[in-house]
Amino acid sequence: MTSAAGRLQKAFLFARGDPDVDDARDSSGCHRGLQLHDSRAYGGVEHPWTLENYTRLFDPLYGAIFLRTFWISGVATVLCLALGFPLALFIARSGSRKNLYLSLVILPFWTSFLIRTYAWMFLLRDTGLINTILQGLGLIHAPLPMLYNDGAVILGLVYGYLPFAVLPLYATLERLDATLLEAAADLGANPMTAMFRVTFPLSMPGIRAAAILVFIPCLGTYLTSDLLGGSKTILIGNLVQNQFTTSRDWPFGAAISVVLMIAAMGILFAARREGEELL
Repeated sequence: MTSAAGRLQKAFLFARGDPDVDDARDSSGCHRGLQLHDSRAYGGVEHPWTLENYTRLFDPLYGAIFLRTFWISGVATVLCLALGFPLALFIARSGSRKNLYLSLVILPFWTSFLIRTYAWMFLLRDTGLINTILQGLGLIHAPLPMLYNDGAVILGLVYGYLPFAVLPLYATLERLDATLLEAAADLGANPMTAMFRVTFPLSMPGIRAAAILVFIPCLGTYLTSDLLGGSKTILIGNLVQNQFTTSRDWPFGAAISVVLMIAAMGILFAARREGEELL
C-alpha cells in the first residue's frame, strides 16, 4: 500500500515537472545526450539543447589541462617503452626461466592499484623513507620535494603501466626468428647494429601496441594524479571527476568525456596499419 502511494506521488511530481524527479531520472541513465544540455545554477540538468559545453573547451584554462595531460601521458609512455623493451628482450631470451620472469612482471597486479599508489606516497613524502635515509646519511639537510608535482605523477604512471608495455613487447620479441640475427652477424653486423637494423624494426607492431596500452589509460587517469600530484597536477580525468562531483556540472563533464573518447579512438585508428595486427 505504501509503495503504491509512493509511486502515485512520484507520478504526480513528474507530471508537475518537479526538478528533483528530473534529477533522479537523469542520474538513473534514462537521459540521453547529457553533454548537449545545460546545467542548473546548483547542479542538475536543464533540457534545452546547446553546444556551449563544447565551446567552453576552447578556454585557455582547459586547453592547458589537455596539453598537460597529453604531455605527461607521452612522457610516461616513452619511459615505459624505454624500460620495457630491454626487459621484454631479456625475458624473451631467458630460456627456461621465461615463465618465472613473466610472473614477476605481473606480480604487482595481485595488489590493489590504490594500495600501491599509497605506498609511493609513503616513500616520496617529506617524512618518507627516501628522504629519511638521505637525511640520515647526511646527503641532504632538508627534505626533497618529491611529492605533489609532475615528476611524482609520471613516476606513478610508469610504475603502474610498465607491465602493459612489457607484455606486448615480449609477445612480439618472443616470436622473432633468431636465424635473422645469425644472418646479420654472418654479414658483419655487430650486436648493436643488429638490434637497430633487425630486432627493432621487426618489433614495431609490439611497440605500437605497448604505446597504445600505456598512453590511452594515462589519458584518463585521475587516481595517480590526484594522490601523487595533489592540486598542482590536474589532468583531464581529475577535471571530469570534479565536474561530476564537486561542481555538479554533469553536461560539461560529459562533453569532456566525449572529446577524450574521440581522441582515444583517433589514436587507435592512427596507430593501426592497413592489414596489420597490433599484436
